[in-house]
Amino acid sequence: MGSLMSPAIAAPTAAQPALVKYAVVNGGIPVSLTGVPGDPARGKAVVLDRKLGNCAACHRIPLDAPFQGSLGPDLSGVAARLSVPQLRLRIVDADAINPATIMPAYYRVAGINDVAAAFRGKPILDAEQVEDVVSYLATLR
Repeated sequence: MGSLMSPAIAAPTAAQPALVKYAVVNGGIPVSLTGVPGDPARGKAVVLDRKLGNCAACHRIPLDAPFQGSLGPDLSGVAARLSVPQLRLRIVDADAINPATIMPAYYRVAGINDVAAAFRGKPILDAEQVEDVVSYLATLR
């Protein structure tokens, strides 16, 4: 599979910097969005935060988190099944892998419909948060 550049580049504002360009290569995003590894502890906090990542709403997580969902795959052992680039693409834009997915694009903003005006052009997670979540998921072997 070749390389695609993401069309998801939003105009920067003072509060919202421009989205980082990324390339999808062989089913993943091989380069960190920030250029540095994320922090797994911060990533765990994002995953568990019901107002931010809210991952437990759809996924089982190998933690004692209340009200875990079963719509998405169990995240136990996800790092043994998927590489870091594959994890990163699933967080950035799960639709790129499965157009029928109900998982939101946490970083892509282009082509997202029915978004309130206050949130248009803004990702759910910023680049640092994406890398933090990827680093946390990479610990789940």
